[in-house]
Amino acid sequence: MSALSALATPSLDTLAGVKTPTSAAELAKRGQIRETAQKFEASFLSVMMQSMFDGVKTSEPFGGGQGEEMFKSLLTEAMAKEVSRAGGIGVADSVQREMLKLQGLKD
Repeated sequence: MSALSALATPSLDTLAGVKTPTSAAELAKRGQIRETAQKFEASFLSVMMQSMFDGVKTSEPFGGGQGEEMFKSLLTEAMAKEVSRAGGIGVADSVQREMLKLQGLKD
């Protein structure tokens, strides 16, 4: 297929009414927006999980002490990142939609 005929033939996305990104710069911007939205969701989840784990106390032989207190925030941060990366709770999707609107890009 020649380059000219590829331009003349609409893609399935175009026929379905979905706007596909037209440039590498737009694709890069969308990627940055998605990454930022996921980081925001992970941060939100980390704060929520820290509050949740504040009330959890473990017995001395396997927990407690300064070590647990020091690493509990790292554990909640890692769990929050994984939850966000695995699909999250929908916060990243909402944030991404709003950021795309602010940039003048279609969802």
